[in-house]
Amino acid sequence: MNGDFNFAIAAIDQANTEDPHTLTIDGKEQPKELVHASMMTAWVKRLDPDASEVQLLAARAHHIRRWSLFRTDFPEGRAGYLQWRTALGKQHAQDLGVIMADAGYSDELIAAAQKIVRKQGRTDDKAVQTHEDALCLVFLETQSLGLTRQLGDEKMVAVAAKTLAKMSPEAQGEALRLDLDERVANVVIEALGSTT
Repeated sequence: MNGDFNFAIAAIDQANTEDPHTLTIDGKEQPKELVHASMMTAWVKRLDPDASEVQLLAARAHHIRRWSLFRTDFPEGRAGYLQWRTALGKQHAQDLGVIMADAGYSDELIAAAQKIVRKQGRTDDKAVQTHEDALCLVFLETQSLGLTRQLGDEKMVAVAAKTLAKMSPEAQGEALRLDLDERVANVVIEALGSTT
């Protein structure tokens, strides 16, 4: 690699410290996207011990400055939701590109990281699939309980089934081993049964 990895990681983390949304981890309130970035990085390393710097930078920046683009700025409904998600992916990739350029990475490596962040080519690119797997696992760890309480078990089974369908068999196995609330664990088990 031809860039300064530590510089890039520090810049991504610095950007994510500005997240106004927080999560409480081990009794300490922290910026949400900073926590998610750390969890994503850990999952990518666990799922692919040989993960490249490009993969790790994409993991760290997967939702960089996500809070700055509001869902309410887009139309209601699924079409508006997809527009928002597309705009977020573009923004995350642009922000990562600027940081990687500042860190001395080549245009080729920047483009490779941006492809992962945008999740382009998931079905035929192992790095993109690993990224998707990590995203889904972080979602299950951090958001599934709240969403289950909000939607109810039946609707959450459908959400979890869609999530699990995007994951590799290895990552689905990891999902079954997560330390989840019993209610959510049962939802995941039922959802996995519906995808096979």
